[in-house]
Amino acid sequence: IGFFFQFAFAATAATIVAGTVAERCKFEAYLCYSLMLTGFVYPVVVYSVWGASGFLTAFNDDPAFGCGMHDFAGSGVVHMTGGITALIAAKILGPRIGRFYDADGNELPEPHDFPPHSVALQVLGTFILWVGWYGFNPGSTLSISPAGYADVCALAAVTTTIAAAAGSVSAMFTDMVMHRRQTGETAYDITMCMNGALSGLVGITAGCSVVAPWGAFVIGIIAGWAYIFWSKLLVKLKIDDAVDAVPVHFGNGIWGCIAVGFFAEPSRVETAYGDHGHYGVLYGGDGKLLLAQICGVLWIIGWVTAVMTPYFLLLNMLGLFRVDAVEEEVGLDISHHKGAAYDLSGPSEEAKEKFELSTSQRKVEIPEATSA
Repeated sequence: IGFFFQFAFAATAATIVAGTVAERCKFEAYLCYSLMLTGFVYPVVVYSVWGASGFLTAFNDDPAFGCGMHDFAGSGVVHMTGGITALIAAKILGPRIGRFYDADGNELPEPHDFPPHSVALQVLGTFILWVGWYGFNPGSTLSISPAGYADVCALAAVTTTIAAAAGSVSAMFTDMVMHRRQTGETAYDITMCMNGALSGLVGITAGCSVVAPWGAFVIGIIAGWAYIFWSKLLVKLKIDDAVDAVPVHFGNGIWGCIAVGFFAEPSRVETAYGDHGHYGVLYGGDGKLLLAQICGVLWIIGWVTAVMTPYFLLLNMLGLFRVDAVEEEVGLDISHHKGAAYDLSGPSEEAKEKFELSTSQRKVEIPEATSA
């Protein structure tokens, strides 16, 4: 069970990258970086934070700073690892054609947005992820029968729900206010709502077992703001993230880890991690837990960047990273996967003519009634 659990977490880190580099990344590159990330990069991160003798672990007799890093379900271990990898990949891969520059390489006055093919499926996918998070966060308790474990699991479910809802509302309404100030019109962006919910989920993942419900609400609200900040920052830096995975997972992975240093409640920390005497600064903590969280964030950024940057540069140098311009214009469904995902061609003109002829031959003409 433990292997399968970590297998699923490792796969999650890899899929974060796939969304960011969509529509221009070669399938071979996807296989290569997925192997590197899950086989070599992620295991080092997970062992350092969750392993019995990891240098940042909270699960040994002499943890760092007296408490170790508290990342209950992976805001840093999983989401930051995938998010920083996605950021590096997007920077090296470059933006999609027409996103920030025209065909001649001239900068566009405004970045071009590529609308989603189905907002309904986007909403469905978000709710599938939301439901899956109840395995992600409460499931990280790993057991239910020992004393106190059920309480931890239940708290994780409650805080997960609250943070997701708060992030959803925060991102959508903040974006609405910003849009109204710019244009004078009121509009509610469903994409902002969905990514805000995912941001709240990522933000609460580290501290879902140690924060109070009110803390989860605040973490979710700030997660929505963090998402908007990172999303706009990437556009300003002309880094093309097709699905805003970097703001959701990297930006809010950082926030989720840091938030534990502020919102970890003493009694809940004792239940989940033992009585080590270090907790959130909002509860009078000495700041050592916050320091451990910051060190964890810096370690994950440093390790992943050091390994994945030269790896992506090598893929790019070997011509294994990005598809050529013609393939990108045609679309990877056609150029890489033997056909479009959606057949929008419709019937041929010949088929239409045959249908119209067939319909006309089946018509029954009723003679007009004549007066006597």
